[in-house]
Amino acid sequence: MKQISIVGGVGHVGLPFGVVLANKGFKVIAYDISTANVELVNSGQFPFIESGGNVLLKNALQNKTFEASSDPKSLLNSEIIILVIGTPVDEHLSPDPSAVIVHIKNILDFIANAKLLILRSTLFPGVSEKVLKLIKNVYPDLEVVYCPERILEGKAVEELTSLPQIIGADSDTAYTLAKEIFETLGIKTLKTTFEEAELAKLFTNVWRYLKFAAANQFWMMSNDLGIDYEKVREAITFEYPRAQDLPSAGFSAGPCLFKDTMQLSALVKQNFPLGNSAMMINEGVPGYLIAKLKQKHDLSQLRVGILGMAFKADVDDIRSSLAYKLRKLLVFDCLEVRCTDPYVRDNRLVDLDTVLDKSDLLIIGAPHTLYKELKFNKPVIDIWNFFGDGVLV
Repeated sequence: MKQISIVGGVGHVGLPFGVVLANKGFKVIAYDISTANVELVNSGQFPFIESGGNVLLKNALQNKTFEASSDPKSLLNSEIIILVIGTPVDEHLSPDPSAVIVHIKNILDFIANAKLLILRSTLFPGVSEKVLKLIKNVYPDLEVVYCPERILEGKAVEELTSLPQIIGADSDTAYTLAKEIFETLGIKTLKTTFEEAELAKLFTNVWRYLKFAAANQFWMMSNDLGIDYEKVREAITFEYPRAQDLPSAGFSAGPCLFKDTMQLSALVKQNFPLGNSAMMINEGVPGYLIAKLKQKHDLSQLRVGILGMAFKADVDDIRSSLAYKLRKLLVFDCLEVRCTDPYVRDNRLVDLDTVLDKSDLLIIGAPHTLYKELKFNKPVIDIWNFFGDGVLV
């Protein structure tokens, strides 16, 4: 049984990967500096919503193939090290490619027995090569690969065993070592260079962000013309395969898409007008929505409620959530703003019944499935078309 250590192992990327591997015949150590989450995971509970995650976690703990630790010495006996620390964006909204190098240096003394280092999260192009040079100067026999994750948050357990894996490698040996691991998950692999894998990860997220921006721009244009965008989208996509990927409107947010668009823009010295426009469109949706509401309502006399504060449906993750941006803007204009979410822990939120009873107008911030059965006796703004009544505001 090969031992794998995952650095950043109890987060949204590392923990699903760890429990899947632990249920496929590996001994997995999830190393993380968050002691609270380490304790929670060792008790058998995910710190966040992940479909099927708790079942796999409890099974792995029972079989003693998985444990979480906040002690870096737990890395010492692992043959495989997986780093899921990605490239952060600093206070100036610029990527910090040195952050991954710093994390590698912090664990160098504990990975002497490793044969393979897998870089997993989003990396600024060129970081993989720098990591390789750093590693080879210390441990010449330690191989390095970049294997970007492309999972959907909340569906990671399912997609880890269904989506093919890109493996960026500088040698056949490194590729073969990584391939053996991912093939135990029953998925196909594709060999690329480091740079190809880094761009593939960024382009994948930015492509999704661009599509959402196109949909949101179409929604705004249709709305300004007094036409329901969802009716137009239905006409476009009806039995027309070349347009099936045209999204509905909505809040395009979360920890990856906006950040990776900024990274790609920084890579080309801000010479990315398409990406910059997408950021303006998607980030501008809350402001546009409020401007349209002001045309029909005196917001200063209205109590507004927001249903759902996570960045998307059926998760508890609020990172970069545009529902919070909407709340901040509404607080300035409205008589009162109340927010609720069944999954998010935040002392600024109140219970669902209070929001429903005390609001004059409701806005769907995140279309959680459990809202589907609600009945309303007041106006509801639903730019997602969650209830199927259109998106004209």
